[in-house]
Amino acid sequence: MLHRTLTALPVYNEVEHVAAVVDGALNYSQQVLVVDDGSNDGTSRLLSARRDIHVVSHARNQGYGAALISAFQFALQAGYDVLVTIDCDGQHQPQLIPRFVETLIEQGADIVSGSRYLRQFPGDSEPPPERQRINKAITEEVNLRLGLGLTDAFCGFKAYRVPVLADFRLTQRGYAMPLELWVQAAQLGLKIVEVAVPLIYLDERRSFGGALDRADTRLEVYRTVLDQAIRRVQGPGFRVQAPGLNVVGNASLDPGP
Repeated sequence: MLHRTLTALPVYNEVEHVAAVVDGALNYSQQVLVVDDGSNDGTSRLLSARRDIHVVSHARNQGYGAALISAFQFALQAGYDVLVTIDCDGQHQPQLIPRFVETLIEQGADIVSGSRYLRQFPGDSEPPPERQRINKAITEEVNLRLGLGLTDAFCGFKAYRVPVLADFRLTQRGYAMPLELWVQAAQLGLKIVEVAVPLIYLDERRSFGGALDRADTRLEVYRTVLDQAIRRVQGPGFRVQAPGLNVVGNASLDPGP
């Protein structure tokens, strides 16, 4: 059975990188969507000149989560079967897109999520210590509070079964949106599969923006969002009870070096 697949890239001020990442995605995906989140560096002009991709433009910068929400809405409205999301900062290898799609279909999953910590690959980057510390702390809290078995709560390389996206009620517009997504995925009892991806950092100086550049503030914001998302779905005592929930980290699914 042919599955209509869309790969979406959230983009903000990526004029130096977006063309190469889009070209790479087009090599491995049926169609590509770029969500231009209010870029003002020439990215918008570059994208408007292309005729081989879909573009959704935000009039002003709204945030990483807002760009992903726009991608979800586009995929639902256009009737795609599978949505893959990758970042535009060089961390994600487009050649792995087919593996994510295949895993979603073969495993009968609702979400396939990349993990930079499921296994090591030759040539992996050394992660920035503060980012690794925060990822580890939040991933452990997500697992404890939601009953999941994730190894990387923040990897943006994912594949979704598009119909399940209609059940999400996402409100977080910034970098904390994945935490709200995990809470709702757990509450919905979705099947989640993790796939190992290489750990690549090409520019450690990239900024989260504003107060989030301070590690302790970022950690506090993430915990606040997690608390709020849990209270919103089921109250402070929320625990996952759905027997269908499944997080798998299986070496046979690894993409290899």
